[in-house]
Amino acid sequence: MAESVEATPVATSGTPGEIKPGYDERLTNEDLAPLKKQSWTSYNFFAFWMSDVHSVGGYVTAGSLFALGLAAWQVLVALLIGITIVYYLCNLVARPSQATGTPYPVISRVSFGVLGANIPAIIRGLIAVAWYGIQTYLASHSLVIVALKLWPGLAPMAEHDSGFAGLSALGWICFLAMWVLQAAVFWRGMEAIRRFIDFCGPAVYVVMFLLAGYLVIEAGWSNIDLNLSEVNLSGWQSVGVMITAIALIVSYFSGPMLNYGDFARYGRTFKDVKKGNFLGLPINFIVFALLVVITAAATLPVFGRLITDPVETVAELDSTFAVVLGALTFMIATIGINIVANFVSPAFDFSNVNPQKISWRMGGMIAAVGSVLITPWNLYSSPEVIHYTLDTLGAFIGPLYGVLIADYYLIKKGKVVVDDLYTLKADGTYHYSKGYNPVAIIATAVGAILAMAVVLFGSSTAAAFSWFIGAIIAFVLHWVVSRSRRTTTAAA
Repeated sequence: MAESVEATPVATSGTPGEIKPGYDERLTNEDLAPLKKQSWTSYNFFAFWMSDVHSVGGYVTAGSLFALGLAAWQVLVALLIGITIVYYLCNLVARPSQATGTPYPVISRVSFGVLGANIPAIIRGLIAVAWYGIQTYLASHSLVIVALKLWPGLAPMAEHDSGFAGLSALGWICFLAMWVLQAAVFWRGMEAIRRFIDFCGPAVYVVMFLLAGYLVIEAGWSNIDLNLSEVNLSGWQSVGVMITAIALIVSYFSGPMLNYGDFARYGRTFKDVKKGNFLGLPINFIVFALLVVITAAATLPVFGRLITDPVETVAELDSTFAVVLGALTFMIATIGINIVANFVSPAFDFSNVNPQKISWRMGGMIAAVGSVLITPWNLYSSPEVIHYTLDTLGAFIGPLYGVLIADYYLIKKGKVVVDDLYTLKADGTYHYSKGYNPVAIIATAVGAILAMAVVLFGSSTAAAFSWFIGAIIAFVLHWVVSRSRRTTTAAA
C-alpha cells in the first residue's frame, strides 16, 4: 500500500504537477509529478538555446578549437555539423518528457527502474555541479574585468598570490557575487527563469554584433585572415581533426542535451519543442559561429594577437563604457545558461533521491555549494584542460543517453505508463528487480568504464569521442540484452 501523499511538499519550482491517489511519497513531490499545465512556446525553447549557446563557455570552447590546428573555415564547419547532431539528439530526448510532462530523473525510471533512476540522477547532478562551477567562474571573470576597468586600484587584489586555491582575492569576491546572484534568480522558480532566459539570449546578440562590427571596421576586411592556426593541416589529416572538433562540440552540449527533458516537459506540444530546437540550434548557431570566427580572426590585426575569449576581447577596448557594457552582457548571458543547464538539472536530480526531504530549491542549492568546493577555475584554465574536462564528463553522460534512447524507442516502443512511474508496488511496470533494472545499470557501467579508459589511456584524439563511445556501447548492450531477456521470458 502506497503511503499517503497529503503532506507532500508544494512545488518550490513554482510549476506544480498533479499528484494522483496512489502515488508513493518516496517517489513524488509536486516538482516531480506530471505537469498540470504545459505552456512553453517555440520561442521559449529558442531563447533557451540562445542563452545556452551565447555564453562565455560556448565562445571559449569554440575558440579553443583553433588550438587543434584548424583554419577558421574548418572551425566553422565543425561547429555547424556538431550542432546539427546535437539538434537531432535533443529531439530524441525531448519527446518522452514532453509527452508525459515529467523531468529527466522521472522519465529515467522507465529504463532504470523507479529506484534505479537515482543512479543516472546522481551522476547527472554531480556533473551539473562541475559545470555550474565552471560557468559561474567564467561569468565572474567578466565581473573582474568590469571591476578593474572602473577601479584600477583593485589590481593588487587580482594577483593570484592575493587569494588561495588558485584564485585571486578579487576573483573570489566576484565568484561569490555571481554565486549569490544566480541563486537569487533560481530561488524565484521556473517562470522567473523562463523570463530571464527570454531576455539573455537576444541581449548578448546585440553586443556580439556590435563587437564584431567594430573589430572588422578597425581591422579592415582585407586585413582579416581566416587562417589563424600556426599548424597547416591538409588532406585527410585536417578531416580527422575536424571530426575530433565535432565530437568536442557534442561533448560540450552533452549535459543539457541529456536532461533536456527537464525543459521539454513544459512544451505545449512536441511541435513547439522541435521548432524551438531548430531555431535555437542549427539556425541560431550558424549566426553565432560566424560571429565567433570573424571576431576571433579580427582580434589578430587589431590587437596583435589571437584572442578567443570574448571577455578578454572586450577588455582590450579603449572605451570604459564599451568594456563595462560588453562584459556585463556576457556575464548575464552566462548566468542565464548556468541557471537553466546547471541549476535546474540538479534541482530535479537531487530532489528525485528523496522527494520528501529534498525540494527542488534544496537540490539546486546542493549543487551551488558543491560548485565552490571543486575549484572550477582549475577545470577550464587552458584549451588542453578544457578538452580533458569535456572528455571526462562525456564519458559518464554518454552511457546514460544511450540507455534512455535504446529503452524508450526500441524496447518500450515509445509507450510509457505514467502512473507506474510513481509506484513501488511489485506489479508496477517499472519495478523490475526491487525497483532496479540491472540491465540498464550494467550497460551504463560498462559504457562509462570503457569510455573513461579511452580518456585515461588513449590518445587525445580518441578521448574526444568519449561521449560517442559510452553512448554507443551502452545503447547496444542495453538493447541486445533487454531484447534477449524479453525473448527468453516470452518463450518460457
